[in-house]
Amino acid sequence: MSNRLSQAHSAYLLAHADQAVDWYPWGEEALTLARQTGKPILLSIGYNACHWCHVMARESFSDPATAQLMNEGFINIKVDREERPDLDQLYQSAHSILRRGGGGWPLTIFLSPQGVPFYSGTYFPREAQMERPALRDILASVSMVWRDKREALARQDQALIERLQADLAQAHEGVGIDASVDAQALQQLTVAFDAEHGGFGAAPKFPHPTDLAFLLQKGREGDEAARHMALDSLRKMALGGLFDQIGGGFFRYSVDARWAVPHFEKMLCDNALLLDLYAQAYAMTDDALFARVVDQTVGWLVREMPHTEGGFLASQPADDASGVEGGAYTWERETLREALTPMEWDVCSAHWGLIDPANVGEAHWHLRVARSSDTLARLLDRPVKLVDDVVLTARNKLLGKRGQRKTVKADEQVLTSWTALMVTALARAGTLCHQPEWVKLARQTLSFLQSTRWTAEGQLLSLPHQIGFLDDHAFLLEAVLAVHHADPQPDDLAFAHVLADTLIARFEDTSHGGFFFTSHDAPALFSRLKPGQDTATPSGNGTAALALIALNQLAPQSRYVSAAARCVQAFAMQARRDPASHTRLLLAAAAWR
Repeated sequence: MSNRLSQAHSAYLLAHADQAVDWYPWGEEALTLARQTGKPILLSIGYNACHWCHVMARESFSDPATAQLMNEGFINIKVDREERPDLDQLYQSAHSILRRGGGGWPLTIFLSPQGVPFYSGTYFPREAQMERPALRDILASVSMVWRDKREALARQDQALIERLQADLAQAHEGVGIDASVDAQALQQLTVAFDAEHGGFGAAPKFPHPTDLAFLLQKGREGDEAARHMALDSLRKMALGGLFDQIGGGFFRYSVDARWAVPHFEKMLCDNALLLDLYAQAYAMTDDALFARVVDQTVGWLVREMPHTEGGFLASQPADDASGVEGGAYTWERETLREALTPMEWDVCSAHWGLIDPANVGEAHWHLRVARSSDTLARLLDRPVKLVDDVVLTARNKLLGKRGQRKTVKADEQVLTSWTALMVTALARAGTLCHQPEWVKLARQTLSFLQSTRWTAEGQLLSLPHQIGFLDDHAFLLEAVLAVHHADPQPDDLAFAHVLADTLIARFEDTSHGGFFFTSHDAPALFSRLKPGQDTATPSGNGTAALALIALNQLAPQSRYVSAAARCVQAFAMQARRDPASHTRLLLAAAAWR
């Protein structure tokens, strides 16, 4: 028997439609029921490509005993973060305050009937594991607290709302973003830089594309240390398992500090940002490695990510059809050997690390460049080109072999914001790498977004059934300007003006500067965010400011540069406190200065 998710648009929500949990989608029906019954809300936020989201669904939400506890004590709401990034951002922010730490997915968060969170976590197993409590135990504890400590929770709710309100950016007299803030960001990144493996910090290790973009820009301005950090990181990521050595494209993040083994989902947004960076790196260095990464990433995009109606899919799942994380990508040694000729095996087993110990469990390998073509050419006393040709032939064979595996169907959602990021990347990469077909693809995809996501009423949609958010507008404006730079057409700037005016009218904080994530007419949540930090994607505020400045340079309009300046000023205090988390805003400030 299906629950209320059976009519959802999202594949992630539909995957929970046959569970015994009485799930509701986010909406007035569920919120009204919570207020009427006085029950707390259990809000679960995830997405289709998320491995641990599916694990929790199998372990807990499909367990009849757990489902009964959820149904008896809570109003249960399931949200797809890709459909509702506003809910995800708000409740991830609340989680970080409540737990004094980072969040993630699945996000499991308990709310008052008014939607204010009072307890949160991420993945909870069916049975307790080490320091991680079982979901059933959490349900019992939360129910007891909700029953016995309602007044204390109300005080906590008010404190949380006040904290989120206090965190909203606003301009401060005499506080701005100048070159000294850039220097502080460079110092932060230098301290965090992994001189041995590239990248920043320890495991789990993310690519930090906005930081790398900032460093590349500083490198172009003559800072050799910044240039080295960016290029060394890009090289190490390209040679490691973060990059799909067979099929192209980048995985989400590395579970180790050496970029050897990733978390296996592939996200369109990550690949768009990294494609742009690798094209820039190739233009700066003429390094064949960077050219190969760009070419293989576009190959993956064109082969595996187009939606039949236009645009690109948002993600590819981490699990194979059997629910094994990475099962679509890892290899048993003998399976790989049998697919290759003896000569190909001799070269590629050394090249991709199959002569080394298994790196996924005891008998599986995830491929990385363990020994370069130059190294193997010297060891085998063969020309480098011969080694490269052998690797290329083997790669094509293995891609065909891998394509026979049973995989989970990718989510069919085409997100305006992430597709716009890829449009920008294709336009820039096509220009820098002299590939007019990539520019043509960027133009075609932009036309798809214009024709399907811009309504007759002058509204931008993030999905066919969802009004757009700040990132949709900012990233699409950036994409229009990138395509116009690569392939100028008469109507580009007219659409850019309409987008920019809509962005300002619907999102600007006219009192304090900057842009809210939700439009002024969006249904109210318990708090309204105005995010300035870069996350997996660049800050919508920083991108909006940069794009408005760029549009003003092409077709001067004082309202654009004024809105951009107010945005930069609003975030100046936050950027000065933590410059490396606001590098897109730092680039906007530099463009404005």
